[in-house]
Amino acid sequence: MASQKASKQTPRVLAIASGGGHWVQLLRLRPAFEGAKVTYVSVRPAYASDVPGERFMSINDATRWDKVGLAKMAFKLLWIMLRVRPNVVISTGAAPGYFAIRLGKLLGARTIWLDSIANVEEMSMTGMLVKDKATLWLTQWPHLAGDNGPQCQGSVL
Repeated sequence: MASQKASKQTPRVLAIASGGGHWVQLLRLRPAFEGAKVTYVSVRPAYASDVPGERFMSINDATRWDKVGLAKMAFKLLWIMLRVRPNVVISTGAAPGYFAIRLGKLLGARTIWLDSIANVEEMSMTGMLVKDKATLWLTQWPHLAGDNGPQCQGSVL
């Protein structure tokens, strides 16, 4: 009985990113997830080897020009999120993160968007789309932070 109670208190985190640099930046956040039950989600099944011993699920990749692919991605993410029931959803970017933040908010999870380090001059298009949906909207560049903009709370990943 004690182990059931402890598992209910362990936060469930869904950490999601598209491929490449977005995935690399998400992996750099792993120490922040210590003590949580983390489910990683990305677009390449091979990324499971980057998180040994952790739950990993893959989804299809799609861009804004692939409406059918985006719909498939959204439905797959909804299915994953209904199974995982995350308390927190965190993303470092792109289309998978957009849908995860939107769905996470609908499901009552706290949501965190951390915009890519590559966006030095302005926030990403996806970051701008999720800004009102994210519980915490972050940039890695202090000069992009502002009262009505994202927050900067530390060093660059």
